[in-house]
Amino acid sequence: MKAEKRSTKWRLRSSYLSSIISNVLVLFMLGILLLLLLNAQKISTYVKENIGFSVILHDDVREVDANFLRKTLDASPYVRITEYISKEEAAEELQEELGEDFIGFLGYNPLSSSIEVKLKASYANPDSIRLIEDELMAHRPVKEVFYQKSLVNLINENVQKIGAIILLFSALMLFVAIVLINNTIRLSVYSKRFIINTMKLVGATWGFIRKPFLLKSMLHGFYAALMALVLLTGLIYLIQHEFYEVINLGQIELMVGMSGLIIILGVVINLISTSLAVGKYLRLSSDELYY
Repeated sequence: MKAEKRSTKWRLRSSYLSSIISNVLVLFMLGILLLLLLNAQKISTYVKENIGFSVILHDDVREVDANFLRKTLDASPYVRITEYISKEEAAEELQEELGEDFIGFLGYNPLSSSIEVKLKASYANPDSIRLIEDELMAHRPVKEVFYQKSLVNLINENVQKIGAIILLFSALMLFVAIVLINNTIRLSVYSKRFIINTMKLVGATWGFIRKPFLLKSMLHGFYAALMALVLLTGLIYLIQHEFYEVINLGQIELMVGMSGLIIILGVVINLISTSLAVGKYLRLSSDELYY
């Protein structure tokens, strides 16, 4: 009898544990998609603000004139940041990439000084860049404005598409999460169908029978949400070094909002699924429990 009781307790604990782990994994995936949705605009801005172009200067341009042009660009409404690269610095960078001294081979430095320009997100589109290019070409020191036109077009065409795909995928994942959690809970309640029937036979009301199942389910959903939030916090901590401008742990409002939504989803999905599963077995007769 003792061995049987221990075996029953172990089966119940393993059932609870598997239910919580399933919930944690599903809520963790939902949390990742939620982060993408909440940061969709920031991601779009981050991508666009990394679009830029190189202003190639004439060989005879003095450094003082180049710096004056750079300050003029910094004062422009469309510029986010600029960086002046001299002929010598460009040569050093290219030598590092090639791994050999091409200047010694050629006998001169063929590279030109340039100003690297990063645009503000609202100006990072083909039409605006063409207008900016025409404006810059009117300056005497400017020899050429170079940027990858195909890349700019591709990014602008796909930013909105990616946002719609993320939204659609998030809705699909929410549906899958509900189905997975619901199936896990149904299996858990199925193992207790005879207990439910026994309580019904001795005269317990449906509300009295449901209550412990619902409370335990809500508690499991809450625990699973907390564990999922721990995993999400760890993920944000790891990626914030690379994408600090998009997401970081210092975004208090975002973290609080995300935590609240994950906890609500975890508790509500568990609560509804348990209520439906218990209700099913409350409506079954004793004979139907064996099928």
